[in-house]
Amino acid sequence: MANPTPDVLDALLEHLLETQYGQLPTATIQRVNQRLLDSVGVGLAGHRADDIAGLIEAAQAWGHGDEATVLGTGIKLPATSAAFVNAALIRSFDFEPVEAEGPAGKQVAAHISGTTVAVVLALAEATGATGEEALAALALGDDLAARLAIAGGFDVYSGQDNTGTLNALAAAGTASRMLGLDKAQARHAIGIAVNQASGNVAAIFDGANGFKLPMAFAARSGISAAQLAKAGMKAADDPLTGKHGYFQLFGIDAQPELAVADLGVSFHGDCTIKPFASCRAAQPSLQACAELVADGTVGYKDIECLTVHLSERTLNGFVGARFEAGDTRTVAALFSVHATAAIALIHGTVRPEHLTASALADPELAQMLGRIELAGTLPNSQRLTAEITARLRSGEVRHVRVEHPDGNILRTPLEHDQVVEKFSKNLEFSHPELAARKDALQHQLEHLASAPDLTDLMAALDPARNFTPNYQEQLP
Repeated sequence: MANPTPDVLDALLEHLLETQYGQLPTATIQRVNQRLLDSVGVGLAGHRADDIAGLIEAAQAWGHGDEATVLGTGIKLPATSAAFVNAALIRSFDFEPVEAEGPAGKQVAAHISGTTVAVVLALAEATGATGEEALAALALGDDLAARLAIAGGFDVYSGQDNTGTLNALAAAGTASRMLGLDKAQARHAIGIAVNQASGNVAAIFDGANGFKLPMAFAARSGISAAQLAKAGMKAADDPLTGKHGYFQLFGIDAQPELAVADLGVSFHGDCTIKPFASCRAAQPSLQACAELVADGTVGYKDIECLTVHLSERTLNGFVGARFEAGDTRTVAALFSVHATAAIALIHGTVRPEHLTASALADPELAQMLGRIELAGTLPNSQRLTAEITARLRSGEVRHVRVEHPDGNILRTPLEHDQVVEKFSKNLEFSHPELAARKDALQHQLEHLASAPDLTDLMAALDPARNFTPNYQEQLP
């Protein structure tokens, strides 16, 4: 690790706390708006996960409050609890923005937005922040997180889950700005967050729904860290680059100097809007399957057998396990190349509605699973590459290779209309009442900068509330 110095954290916090909305580039705001729209949509879809009712009930038992709203409901909770639930909602179908990009064009596996969006929505309500203030906090919190992700390094197969480590610091930094902490207090908030940072991928290997909790814990602990620091609690002098600090504990070949490269010149965050509900590592293979059946000349029933070619490292990771016919666990399917490939062959895509217990019990899926094999034949350097070889009942053999799956804004970006369509479909899947007001919701989210606060947005996101779409009067 490079020479430890507190100057890295000083520079990051000064940038985080003092940069104003008007100093943010237009392109940065556009990307933040896109991540916000996408995160809210997948958060609403999360209500169809079979564990959410119990999770909300547990959060309500922690204590009542009226600071912030659970997305898609009229339920009010303390900001820490609302952020916890909303982060879990966003994570439920592994459909949220991913992949941190940062200085030097580097990219690292991450899921930043699921935490930062939840924190910003909760604290904007609690503090009465304007839309501009909320967007600035989101842009700068994402930038902080992406820089830490790149500087710290991360190996998705290390066993760590950085949705609980990196995201805890992202939440603490974002909350520090929204709660008005000074730089010294924010430094302590980061230190307190480091003391709460944790997470591993064991639940993913076991197909357990607790996989979504590290992201939710990070949202809650980040807010509480900022609250504690504001109340006078202190942490280590240098919780980032010092002895036993974040980079030493959680970094992999950490390069702290990358965190401040082009600081204030370039702004970073998650760079991929997922077109499919699944682990990003599974998306090259399922996209290849979707492309195979896309033009209608091949149907899934025409396939005698199909081999998915992956890197050996991917095959031996959590997405390489076979999905057993009769298993109706959403999580096991989300993180399975085997399952998502079969779903893509049948439906031409993979969305939350294909991952419910009833959808996974489809006999057609069980039959398709029996015709798919996985092979670790690609080099380990091709982490996001997959190739399929399909032998048809006619004897014909088809090959499809995906070098880079769709969704990465720097390589294979989705069109704006595709992002909006994803948002609309998530509303239709989860809340038909909200789907009827999707145009108004899209406008509110994409023009949040003009809102005096988040009151109207949160009311519009409550399906039980009466709603009159007056957004067209505000259109330029």
